[in-house]
Amino acid sequence: MSQSITDKDDLNSIMRASPFIELLGMEITEIDIPGETLEMKMPLSNLLSRMTVLRQIHGGAIASLIDTAATFLVMAHKGLGTPTINIRTDYLKPADNTDLLAKARIRRIGRTVAVVDVDVFNDSEALIAIGRGTFGTKTT
Repeated sequence: MSQSITDKDDLNSIMRASPFIELLGMEITEIDIPGETLEMKMPLSNLLSRMTVLRQIHGGAIASLIDTAATFLVMAHKGLGTPTINIRTDYLKPADNTDLLAKARIRRIGRTVAVVDVDVFNDSEALIAIGRGTFGTKTT
């Protein structure tokens, strides 16, 4: 695995190459490869609201945060891009007028499949959503 793909700044640079991720404003704030964890933030934006007057982040944006945090953790660990096989999101409370912080951790990483759990918190550190993703890790 190349060092550059495990560096937070290089991973953020790769993320900025995606117009969708750039639209959502996601940014990796911490990465711990040996500890198999990653933290990613997503700021509140009217573009992400269910309805502008509510200032609640749309569930699709939250699911995208979960998928992206998990994907980039596997990418950093394996040193390669990784396709999502399945993603599940459980919404626990509305994301009202808040930035979000996703905390991803690898549950299992194997030769062909990885499983990652992601917890999403609001500014008050309340858990607002949980997710689990399954990702392909086979290189050929």
